[in-house]
Amino acid sequence: MDFMPNAFREGTTMPDPAADDSIGDERAWQAVLDRDREFDGRFVMAVTSTGIYCRPSCPARHPARGNMRFLADGPAARAAGFRPCRRCRPDDLARDDAAVLTAIERIRASEGIPTLAELADAVGYSPAHFQRLFTRQAGLSPAAYARALRAGRMAEALTCEDDVTGAIYAAGFSAPSRFYEAGQERLGMTPSAWVDGGRGTSIRWAVVPTSLGSMLVAATEKGVCRLAFGEDGESLAARFPNAERIEGGEEFAALLAQVVAAVETPGRADHIPLDVRGTAFQEAVWRALRTIPPGETRTYAQIAAAVGSPGAVRAAGSANGANPVAVLVPCHRVIRTDGSLGGYAYGLAIKQALLDREQS
Repeated sequence: MDFMPNAFREGTTMPDPAADDSIGDERAWQAVLDRDREFDGRFVMAVTSTGIYCRPSCPARHPARGNMRFLADGPAARAAGFRPCRRCRPDDLARDDAAVLTAIERIRASEGIPTLAELADAVGYSPAHFQRLFTRQAGLSPAAYARALRAGRMAEALTCEDDVTGAIYAAGFSAPSRFYEAGQERLGMTPSAWVDGGRGTSIRWAVVPTSLGSMLVAATEKGVCRLAFGEDGESLAARFPNAERIEGGEEFAALLAQVVAAVETPGRADHIPLDVRGTAFQEAVWRALRTIPPGETRTYAQIAAAVGSPGAVRAAGSANGANPVAVLVPCHRVIRTDGSLGGYAYGLAIKQALLDREQS
């Protein structure tokens, strides 16, 4: 079968050939059994005994396997003589994708954050339904997507511009007050600190031994900003050359103990505060990673689909690799579609060890 990907894509990013996610009949059947929404739009299931076709996630009772055919899309199913299911409405997927893309364009073009009612009215859906639809497609609610997008613009502008005022207008804000209002709760460091290598920011850090090797842990007052194996104070200085870097300290010791415990016995680490930033897409990927339960894995393709960009497998892999806080954002739980480990910034031995600990 030649299944068509969901229309919701990011730019022109091409999938990683090494992470190919082609679907065979057995995998399609398993997606139907799981009612897996990630496969909606990638194929339809046609039932020969009823003459209808559905989304893989259709809530109706499953037909017998022998009465099932898997077809590329609605037009192919209709050409074969099937009619759309009235319950799951498989042909509404194109409309759903178009509605989400329209909302995203409105969010991107808006200086402020459009209300849910405004977005829903613009695409012809009820607010409650569109909230669920957008969150399922994009991996974030409309408001969270808008905040992440603005945070990404701020961080990028602060990195590229020579002064804060220039960054404010480069990020699309009409006045400094709007910029600082938007950034107050999001950025752990002040805007000027991002521009100037962390100047004016205090970062406490330590290199500690673990069963997986030496580990660098660094944190601002807001939370952990760096966790890496095999790095040291020089690596931290290269990232934040102008920050005040303070080694150790009693106040830092309690947080450090929590981080070490999360590495030695990996599991949920949601209680450990973080101070990380990235583009809107990177932050969406990192949020998706934190939803993977300990002991489970996801593929790069599944993560791309979870953030609403199933065609952006390579970009999802890059965002995975850009994760600044290993283990706390569990990028080690992402593997290739064929079951192989894929890559890991600190070596496959550490990745395998983390997975083994979680699965046991």
